[in-house]
Amino acid sequence: MVETPYRHPSSSSSSSSSMADTERANIRNICILAHVDHGKTTLADHLIAAAADGLVHPKQAGRLRFMDYLDEEQRRAITMKSSSVTLCFHDTYHINLIDSPGHMDFCSEVSTAARLSDGALVLVDAVEGVHIQTHAVLRQAWTERLSPCLVLNKIDRLITELRLTPIEAYSKLVRIVNEVNRIMSAYKAEKYLSDVDSLLAGAAGEILENLELVEDDEEITFQPQKGNVAFVCALDGWGFRINEFADFYASKLGASSAALQKALWGLKYYNQKTKMIVGKKGMGGGSKARPMFVQFVLEPLWQVYQAAMEPDGAKTLLHKVIKSFNLNVPARELQHKDPKVVLQAVLSRWLPLSDAILSMVVNCIPDPMRAQSFRISRLLPKREVSEDGPSSNVLAEAELVRKSVEACDSSPEAPCVAFVSKMFAVPIKMLPQRGPNGEILNNSTDEDGSGESDECFLAFARVFSGVLFTRQRVFVLSALYDPSKGESTTKHIQEAELHSLYLMMGQGLKPVASAKAGNIVAIRGLGQHILKSATLSSTKNCWPFSSLMFQVSPTLRVAIEPSDPMDMSALMKGLRLLNHADPFVEVTVSARGEHVLAAAGEVHLERCIKDLKERFARVSLEVSPPLVSYKETIQGEVTDVLENLNLSGGSLDYIERKTPNGRCCVRVQVLKLPPALTKVLDESSDLLGDIIGGKLGQSKKSNETQRSSRLEDDNPIEALRKRIMDAVEGDILGGTEESDKDQAEKCKAMWLQFLKRIWALGPRQIGPNILFTPDSRGVDTEFPVLIRGSSHVSERLGFVNESSNGGMDAEPSPLVTPALCREAESLESSLLSGFQLATAAGPLCEEPMWGLAFVIEARISPLEGQQSNELETCYQPLEQYGIFTGQVMNTVKDACRTAVIKKKPRLVEAMYFCELNTPTEYLGPMYAVLSRRRARVLKEEMREGSPLFTVHAYLPVSESFGFAAELRRWTSGASSALLVLSHWEALPEDPFFVPKTEEEIEEFGDGSSVLHNTARKLIDAVRRQKGLPVEEKVVQHATKQRTLARKV
Repeated sequence: MVETPYRHPSSSSSSSSSMADTERANIRNICILAHVDHGKTTLADHLIAAAADGLVHPKQAGRLRFMDYLDEEQRRAITMKSSSVTLCFHDTYHINLIDSPGHMDFCSEVSTAARLSDGALVLVDAVEGVHIQTHAVLRQAWTERLSPCLVLNKIDRLITELRLTPIEAYSKLVRIVNEVNRIMSAYKAEKYLSDVDSLLAGAAGEILENLELVEDDEEITFQPQKGNVAFVCALDGWGFRINEFADFYASKLGASSAALQKALWGLKYYNQKTKMIVGKKGMGGGSKARPMFVQFVLEPLWQVYQAAMEPDGAKTLLHKVIKSFNLNVPARELQHKDPKVVLQAVLSRWLPLSDAILSMVVNCIPDPMRAQSFRISRLLPKREVSEDGPSSNVLAEAELVRKSVEACDSSPEAPCVAFVSKMFAVPIKMLPQRGPNGEILNNSTDEDGSGESDECFLAFARVFSGVLFTRQRVFVLSALYDPSKGESTTKHIQEAELHSLYLMMGQGLKPVASAKAGNIVAIRGLGQHILKSATLSSTKNCWPFSSLMFQVSPTLRVAIEPSDPMDMSALMKGLRLLNHADPFVEVTVSARGEHVLAAAGEVHLERCIKDLKERFARVSLEVSPPLVSYKETIQGEVTDVLENLNLSGGSLDYIERKTPNGRCCVRVQVLKLPPALTKVLDESSDLLGDIIGGKLGQSKKSNETQRSSRLEDDNPIEALRKRIMDAVEGDILGGTEESDKDQAEKCKAMWLQFLKRIWALGPRQIGPNILFTPDSRGVDTEFPVLIRGSSHVSERLGFVNESSNGGMDAEPSPLVTPALCREAESLESSLLSGFQLATAAGPLCEEPMWGLAFVIEARISPLEGQQSNELETCYQPLEQYGIFTGQVMNTVKDACRTAVIKKKPRLVEAMYFCELNTPTEYLGPMYAVLSRRRARVLKEEMREGSPLFTVHAYLPVSESFGFAAELRRWTSGASSALLVLSHWEALPEDPFFVPKTEEEIEEFGDGSSVLHNTARKLIDAVRRQKGLPVEEKVVQHATKQRTLARKV
């Protein structure tokens, strides 16, 4: 990758440095993924110390945390951003290592690291086992089609802390490996069932073509005998794979290394009498038989620890190990008084960590050529193009580009394609002062458009095809670019010149002249052209790479303003820089004009505020309390839906409103959607946007951005329709008793009929609320013409073949004229706008509605005093009440909001899934903190082999602010918590509760003395924040209190 090995980030070489000389087969791109505090950065330290040519001294490895170069990272002792370093192994292999965060607040950095990698080192703490973030990173690796390797870290804690015997430690390690394999098997089964569904939905001819998609891969992902599992202690710098012990014992036992490697994991035993490897039965009745992994691997390791750590340990054993393996251990280290130093000196030379990990990377993780051919369906999924689309030359070149990416073509003639996963800010003074040939660089130019800023933006990118050169001109493609549309998508493509290319070495940067396909580089010169991520291409006829998939969305929002109003311009500039530098932060301006900053969590928010104050804006800021998002819904159960669905039977359960001029009568009925259907609509919002907008064939963006488990459906519309029908059926039929089966079947049939009448979704046309077309069988003599609408969404989803447009087939009547029918058709957009406005701002506190279905029956009457033949030209005169379309819009909005109020409205709040780890003696204070914050405990279990309890709970997002600090304070820092956004949940309390029955009055008192419940308090807080009227007594007694004492 480089002609000369890297010495130091600040050094420069006078010789020409190019990344174009390394063979692609010798390149490995890997990232380290794990739960927080499982040892990622410590492991990276040892790999850098061994393979980065003096960048980190071996004595400092594990304690320096070289990749955590930000002050905030060192202070908090957690990684907050993904950073890359290049390692050289055996002077042949060049390994690009990306260290990623483990904290859930920075999961976006995990996504950016996974996209640029071909493989992943998944670390798991041998004591703590699999945690919630371990699930998340395994899902990320599976989604990005990475080849994973498992690293079981902190093996020493099994010996020194838990004091397990070798057989107990083996059982624990087997459980962890099996648990990780179960997670991966679940993802494989999910993909297998998805492929089967898509094939069954296709034609018979397609099944034969795609048969290879459903091959049942029974092979277990992580198998120590395959060599993709390592057992390490990153802090002390030692680690091993099974093959190292197999090679050592092969000559002693007279067996082949390959046979020993297969036998050293699992229930294989060594019979001392017969000198044979046998199963459990072959050992006879010996109950003390130990698996070979215990006998030949763990027991020698335990003996070395005992010899070094115990005061009366056999020191001769250490000398025996040193002599047997011909280790070069300095005498001063062996005579050190600290047994930990002696142990580290012996083990780090006997079982060097870097050799075990890097050899596993070279042997088990594919090179860029093999990896890109496997990942191409994820990186560049095939697009469907209409027949009347672009010329064949455009499609042919786009297909050529795709094949070049698939083959990782690094020839200069190949089209150059790269993907930028994020932009990151670097102080200009940190940029190298000399170029790859030793020339002095001018770093003060403002090619990034950042004005007087001291920050320079670099692109974190990987070259997938061709060769990148400095001063090369490339096209920057956004995710919405479509080469088949030609000039109509020019706003999604820009042309830029690459200023410089850098090899990343942690915080250091080394300039290089070029970068071949398969390499990871930092690019300067794209600051003005890329906000978060983009695709770089040397040709316009290239599809953009699929969008990154983020595990969560920014939920924590605060309003910020400068302490001094004169600093507003500096704050706005700082917000622009922060939005550019952080791949996950969102900066918006609210309807009230506030600058709102959205982050993933408290730690992420604190870092953003600190960066604003100290790096980007450099002004004093005022930060508001967190702005929590809520939803609004109505009370109701799935089993009660049948009574509410009788819309055609003249039900009086509706709200009726008339426009101010009296020409339009609006009747609204509201229903509650099945919870599973609401969840499907919410999770599939991006896919629904593409389907309803009619751009699914050209853009498969939805397949990457939605949180759906189906990654590569050949027919996403068919898959979504099946999910919707399964959700309705599961909610209605699930949990019903035998006596209610008939009623449930009727309810299901009615819902399936209603799915054929979906007019629109809201808010923003993709929300979890449905507008159904009205029933046209009713007759109203006063308002004869019905605004019927059309089943537009049902048609797009395939529930009906063609939309029903009923504006012209009304019952014959002297009042119904073609002009009046055309007027009704023109008012459809006003009715839709009213529905969108109502669902975007509910009646409780103007928060979006959630899981509601509306049936809006709007009828109009002819103008009084007008002849029917005059309606065509003067049906919408300017009158005292305003334009008629606006009247209809407002009336529909008010009627929908009133219907929700009438149906017992409820507030819906976001919930975190909370995983807590607490010692037994602090369970009481931990439960006290949870109860004060309205948490609901799901389960608790004691972790085997440790004094810790693991507690799972649901915690409202509104109660999560300051939760970690309060938990640490009440448990003296012994408890830790991890929060992950889980779901939305309706508060069961009625915000307008007033005691009516005798029992309620006896319990709560009369209406004047009832305190507001939790739901009402939350609603009032949101209304007060938005400047809406709140019913509250500001002053209860205006006069001063009189007391008998005369002291006042």
